[in-house]
Amino acid sequence: MLYSEKVMDHFRNPRNVGEMPDADGIGEVGNAKCGDIMRMYIKVIDGIITDVKFMTFGCGSAIATSSIATEMIKGKSIDEALELSNQAVVEALGGLPAHKIHCSVLAEEAVKAAVKDYYDKHGIAYDQEKYCAGNCPCIHEHDIHD
Repeated sequence: MLYSEKVMDHFRNPRNVGEMPDADGIGEVGNAKCGDIMRMYIKVIDGIITDVKFMTFGCGSAIATSSIATEMIKGKSIDEALELSNQAVVEALGGLPAHKIHCSVLAEEAVKAAVKDYYDKHGIAYDQEKYCAGNCPCIHEHDIHD
């Protein structure tokens, strides 16, 4: 399968790239198998993600999925952001080759990791089941930095 125009556009012109020094939540995930690493930053005001940035080291699909995921959660509530699925990311990009679907999973996990970090930093209780239970291929920020 060739990449869709939307994938190529988000790869060539990624949106919301950069670091956010004053982020309310930072999520970092990676896939040791392919070497892709995503770091997602969120700014939250009154439960709404008012700004989001990302830094991704990886292939074109990893960059494109990160880029579109930021667009999909910006301006949304935390709860809405947590509903972002890798399938929604793939659909928004007009599809991905089967061997690149893991990139959309990383984008979903990066959003969840950033929200979890936000909750942890602010002492907000949350439902553990909404997050990776440790049986997925991602590496959470604590695993990377510890």
